[in-house]
Amino acid sequence: MKNKFLAALLAGASLLTMTACGGNTSADTGADANADTGAAAGGTARVAFVQLVDNDAFTEMIDSFENKLTELYGDGVTYDVKNAQGDMSTLNSIASELKTADYDLVVPIVTPATQAVVNAGVTAPVVFISVTDPVAAGIMGDMAKPDKNATGTSNIVPVDEIFTLAGKLTPDVKNIGILYCSGEKNAVLTAEKAKAYLDTTDYTYEEVTVASSNEVQQAAQSLAGKVDAIYIPIDSTVQSAMAQVVEAANAAGIPVYGSDPVMVKSGALACVSVSNTQLGERSAEMAYDILNGKDVSKVPAEAMSDFQYVCSRAAADALSITLPEDGSVTVIGG
Repeated sequence: MKNKFLAALLAGASLLTMTACGGNTSADTGADANADTGAAAGGTARVAFVQLVDNDAFTEMIDSFENKLTELYGDGVTYDVKNAQGDMSTLNSIASELKTADYDLVVPIVTPATQAVVNAGVTAPVVFISVTDPVAAGIMGDMAKPDKNATGTSNIVPVDEIFTLAGKLTPDVKNIGILYCSGEKNAVLTAEKAKAYLDTTDYTYEEVTVASSNEVQQAAQSLAGKVDAIYIPIDSTVQSAMAQVVEAANAAGIPVYGSDPVMVKSGALACVSVSNTQLGERSAEMAYDILNGKDVSKVPAEAMSDFQYVCSRAAADALSITLPEDGSVTVIGG
């Protein structure tokens, strides 16, 4: 009897110890705390991505988001992609439909989609990817205190970085052409910052705006004949027609500077940007916390600050430009 009592006592102590340890672990539901334990693995969730257009940069963001969330949350997440095919009215309709749709999370890609979703009053938590300036875009009043049911990552890059790189690669360039979509708040904000910076330098500039990707070719041709280089801000509309921008620039023998590695892959000479993979992964970590019950208002939006400098070997060779060999830039293409 004594031995049976002792065994029962030890078993009870062991159970209490296990319970206490379990309680300490579950107290922190953050992504970092549970990344190794897969704390929410086995759960189910429905996620809707929303985008104005489809391009390789957005695909990279979505893929990295899905991969990271699967790593943290498990295989129980299903995804839908809502693509407006470049049409703003379609984008607004998608956002309106999502207001009452049965999703656990809505993930808009870049500024136009995020504005549409937030303005529609979507009730599901919103975690955006790659919004240039969430406060200026009216998506939240304070990056540290999301107040409109939306949080996520910002891809803002100091504009002086790209023009400093341009000065090293093409020191003879003096007049910059700025081409962007007037309907994209992210593009407008970046262009304004570029112009404000250029006003403090010896550069001059000319700007041309478009309302849709259908206008890009004519705008690029017009601009290429007047300037020494073309700069494309953070702009999904123009990015979707980069081949036409590059064609016009090549015909004029001038370089194109962009804001995303996808632009460089499409023929631009160089870009300074935040990693699309990093943006997707960090937004997924935020999404994980929210799916585990954390309120959106308690998940601050974050501006990514690790920049990548990417140059095209093919574009440099075509323009007889010597690229740095000191490791300061990542060179792609042959």
